Amino acid sequence: MVDAVRTVLVVEDEKDLATMVGSYLERAGYAAPLVHTGPDAIDAAHAVQPDVIVLDLGLPGLDGVEVCRRLRTFTDCYILILTARAEEVDTIVGLSVGADDYLTKPFRPRELVARVQALLRRPRHQAPSVAQLRVFGSLEVDPAGRRVTLSGEPVVLTRTEFDILALLTASPALAFARRQIIDEVWDPAWVGDEHVVDVHIAHLRNKLGDDPVEPRYIDTVRGVGYRMVTR
Repeated sequence: MVDAVRTVLVVEDEKDLATMVGSYLERAGYAAPLVHTGPDAIDAAHAVQPDVIVLDLGLPGLDGVEVCRRLRTFTDCYILILTARAEEVDTIVGLSVGADDYLTKPFRPRELVARVQALLRRPRHQAPSVAQLRVFGSLEVDPAGRRVTLSGEPVVLTRTEFDILALLTASPALAFARRQIIDEVWDPAWVGDEHVVDVHIAHLRNKLGDDPVEPRYIDTVRGVGYRMVTR
């Protein structure tokens, strides 16, 4: 049986760059439709239901941040942001509205393809042996159903946020280094700034109402990384 071809929607207003990225993705075995504006990105995501969206931030019509925000109202596909702005604030804003990863321009097309491949290798389901409900005070994590509740109320997480929380709660006594989290949640082949983990942890804490100074759920292990609060 032949595996279905994965679709990577490329949203980039620089048409030559979009064509180049699309050609690299197609050579890697993906379908790679191209669009060049924010509104077209929304329409195309509805129409083709891509597995990954490569999304430029500087788009006409709607900027990439707003596109990402709207995409997250109807799809949980992976989103890889492209930006010409390397400032930390752009990264934080992009990830806060639901992106999974980012690359700054200029970039090597082969690196972009590798990032897409790493996203698609991420497991979508927890193994049955670790899929039972996990409870930490008012926080409940259901790996099998990919649901999180806080004091009985649902917490909406991005796929990456959920995967990080699922990893931490699977072994709550362990302190995970950033690199360990990247290897498990992204991919061992992932290359980039490991502090992307800190950004996702910050968004997780915000959604859980967790104070990093006096945490109830996610603890910072100085010089190492993160673990769940088990006291």
